[in-house]
Amino acid sequence: MTAQSANPLDLLRTRLHTAVVGDILDTLGLTHQFLPPEIRAVDPDRVMVGRAMTVLEADCASDRLGHQPGVDSFGMMFRALDSLQPGEVYICTGSSPRYALWGELMSTRAQALGAAGAVLDGFHRDTRGVRALDLPVFSMGSYAQDQRLRGRVIDYRCPIEFGNGVRVENGDVVFGDIDGVVIIPAVRLDEVVELALAKVDGEEQVRAMIEAGGSTEKIFEETGIM
Repeated sequence: MTAQSANPLDLLRTRLHTAVVGDILDTLGLTHQFLPPEIRAVDPDRVMVGRAMTVLEADCASDRLGHQPGVDSFGMMFRALDSLQPGEVYICTGSSPRYALWGELMSTRAQALGAAGAVLDGFHRDTRGVRALDLPVFSMGSYAQDQRLRGRVIDYRCPIEFGNGVRVENGDVVFGDIDGVVIIPAVRLDEVVELALAKVDGEEQVRAMIEAGGSTEKIFEETGIM
């Protein structure tokens, strides 16, 4: 199977991992593509691949619910969630880590819409319920405090930027596994997957050379892989 004969998103999911993709992005000069390392998989065995549906959050301060409970109280969150298309990843940033940005009911809705997962620059809650669903979720951890009085979605399907400088455009590819979450610009997807597949094949050869007793220095001089 090659990048030319298969869907590149399927190849990411079945043959690649974030470390090798990150290495390739580095070689292409795209050196700031990993989201902050605190953002981890709720279930480390899950792999997530999909197109970014970007969401911008912001803090607010309120001592009461909105005039229209569930609308004023969450800003554009319901519209953003309901706009998810099959294969998309709900990915959000912009708020402080003082409350949860995601929960079981949001996971349930996203799964029903065919979404590929969720990535939160903050916390999730309802961990048992989230883990029970077939939807990969990546976050900074679990924390039960609600965002209803504390945060709003203020825009979606717009460019967003994480605190470590990673910019995500709507439609970019979001790839997450046990080692973190990496963003692949949509226009570079085919190139990145093709090069990553070649690197994986080269790493298999290097592994065999190491097992045969070769020195790492000489192997690296010969292959450029380590």
